[in-house]
Amino acid sequence: MTNFTKVILFTDTDGKARFKEETLAFSQGTPQSQLSDIFPAEGYQLRFSPVGFRSQFHVTVKPQWVFILSGQMEIGLQDGTSRIFSAGDHFYAADTLPEGATFDPAVHGHWSRQVGEDPLRTLFLKD
Repeated sequence: MTNFTKVILFTDTDGKARFKEETLAFSQGTPQSQLSDIFPAEGYQLRFSPVGFRSQFHVTVKPQWVFILSGQMEIGLQDGTSRIFSAGDHFYAADTLPEGATFDPAVHGHWSRQVGEDPLRTLFLKD
């Protein structure tokens, strides 16, 4: 059986965003066309980010999949680490504000930016 690696951006117990990976099984279908379970989705949104785009620290309002359609996106965390995602890559953004917390840009969330010479095109699949 083949697996799918789900890259997850999440809020840890200390309120800081971190990355982790989870394995999803392709447990349905045939050997020629393996499928995962069906997951619910609410809708999708497309985004164009020009060369030079960079956000401030922010959290994800509601968990969503982020698929990189073209260009490159860098996600930076409070601890100074970052990860670059290229066309064909994905991650699951679930770094929401902890319940009862007030957003503090020195503690919570992540930043994102366009990387390289090509604009960034992304698809957000709302969970």
